[in-house]
Parts: sequence; structure tokens; C-alpha cells
Amino acid sequence: MSDKPLNAVLNQRDGKLDVKLRPARLSEFVGQEKLKERLGITLQAARERGEPLEHLIFFGPPGLGKTTLAHIVAAEMEVGIKVSSGPAIERPGDLAGILTNLKDGDIFFIDEIHRLSHVVEEYLYSAMEDFVIDIMIDQGPSARSVRLNLAHFTLIGATTRLGLLTAPLRSRIGLVNRLDFYPPEHLKLIVERSSGLLEVPVEPEGALEIAGRARGTPRIANSLLKRVRDYAQVRADNRVSAQVAREALDMLGIDGNGLDEMDKRILRIIIESFSGGPVGLDTIAVAIGEEGETLAEVYEPYLIQQGYLKRTRTGRVATPRAYGHLGLDRPPAAGQKELF
Repeated sequence: MSDKPLNAVLNQRDGKLDVKLRPARLSEFVGQEKLKERLGITLQAARERGEPLEHLIFFGPPGLGKTTLAHIVAAEMEVGIKVSSGPAIERPGDLAGILTNLKDGDIFFIDEIHRLSHVVEEYLYSAMEDFVIDIMIDQGPSARSVRLNLAHFTLIGATTRLGLLTAPLRSRIGLVNRLDFYPPEHLKLIVERSSGLLEVPVEPEGALEIAGRARGTPRIANSLLKRVRDYAQVRADNRVSAQVAREALDMLGIDGNGLDEMDKRILRIIIESFSGGPVGLDTIAVAIGEEGETLAEVYEPYLIQQGYLKRTRTGRVATPRAYGHLGLDRPPAAGQKELF
């Protein structure tokens, strides 16, 4: 028996599965058709010219495939890829250590690029534009600047908050790509592809049931598939039908529209504790014991897209659809409630 804690073993197992489920080529990537067409043309043109790719940004809510696309770009260009994240690059020396090890055409992928420190980001400007980086050696009277020449690399950034990128950084990006939530029919194809890789028999109706509750997000669809697989293994002879998928997802607290317990808790707090809003994000975060940034990046985008929540200048407001979904009566139309 392994000495590792059970959670560590499960996380390691799911991490390996996530890598296994990722498409390796652009032709295998499901959905985001306009982005794929645009990116495919850019990749083909760069290959035909024998030039490194322009710097890219992928942005959109978590779990839509930004990291996967970065690895696909490296595979399509047949180059290496170095992966880091904004919070992990704390000092200019960390950045220099990565950049000086890149070869011509290599990909440098920075996840959460909007969280780069301003000091590190300023060093990145010359690296992106002129492929040089100036490092300060020593301090005080003996301080001096050393210029390092870099290979012609391609920076790919991923962010959930495009608006937080500074203007100098955005001006050095050649192509900005937005990823949108996936429709159920595309998520169904992803679930069917993943089920084949996991060797889990899933009926088309079962795949559609999982897709319909996956919040428009492939990462969530694959996660739900794994949980439904566990349920089917124990209670349904390893086969995932629509009924089995429905029972498993109901047990997990995920309703037919993809809302989980936290989504419904957010809506209930707004409606029952703050009369439907408007209420500030920080107030909601304190009320439910969650970070405001997590609410804004993980939960709000889907609730807003599906029409359960709206942002106003004075705060968040629950919509009539939220009242209906929770089976609650709307308050009498008076004062601010006339907004509804």
C-alpha cells in the first residue's frame, strides 16, 4: 500500500488522466471553430515561412482549453515548450533563467499572465520585442547591467482577466484569442472522445446528459465523466446510460442546468439575504465564505451567461430566471425591484 495520503494519490491519478484526455493536435480539438480557423492559418503561414510564431494570448474562463491550445501550438510548430505561471516568476532572475534556455521557435507559456509582477513584466518587454534582456548584477556603486541575447521564442499567455493586462504588454501581442463557453453538442463530442480514451462505455444519451450539466466547460465535462464512471462501476455494471448519468450527477448535487450547490447558494444569498440585490461582490464573498476573485472568475461568468445574474454599477442583481430556478416568488415590483 502506498504511503502517500489518499488525496495525493487521487490528485496524481486525475492529473495523469487530464493529460491523457488533452488533444495533441488542432484537428483533434473540439469546438471554438473560428479560433481554430484563425489559429490554423497563422500556424500554417509561420511554418511555410520558416519563422517563429508571433506572440499569442488565449483568454476566457477557466477550463476552456487555454493550456491545451498552448501545447497544441508547440506540437503543430514542432518546437519545445516551457511552462510557468505569473505568480511563480517572482524575480527578473527567474525570468532570465527560463528565457536563456529557450531555442529558436520555442514556446514560453505563462499561465495567469495577468498576475506577473510589474518588475518582471518590464523585463519581458525587451525580451518579446528585441529578444534581449538586461540584467542588473550586484548592487550599489558596483552595480552594472549585462545584456543577454535570446533565441527568437514565442510567448503564449493565458488569462481569465484580459482587462488586467497592461497596455505595453498587449501592444506586443500579435494575436489575441478569446475562448467561449461550449454548447452541449460540442461537449457531447468531448465526453464521447474522453470516454473512448478512458475505455468507459457511454451511450449517446448519457454523454449528452453529462454535457448538459458541464457548465459549457470541457474540464468540468471530463471531471463529471470520471465521477459518473465511478458511479457506473459500482452501481451500473460499468455502462453509462442517460439514467445512470442522471442519477450520478443528481447525487453530486449538480442539477439539470449545470448549477451546483455553490451556484445556488450564491443566488439564494443575493435573493434571501439582500432582497435580490444589488449587492457588492465583496459582500457576497463574506456571506458565503469564499474569495471574491474566485466568485468573479469561476462562478459568475456562467451564472451571467445563463441569465441568472447580472452586474450593475451598484452591484450584483438576481434575475427573474434565478427566482424561477430556485422556486422562489419574486418580490413585489417597487423601487429598485422595478429593475426586474
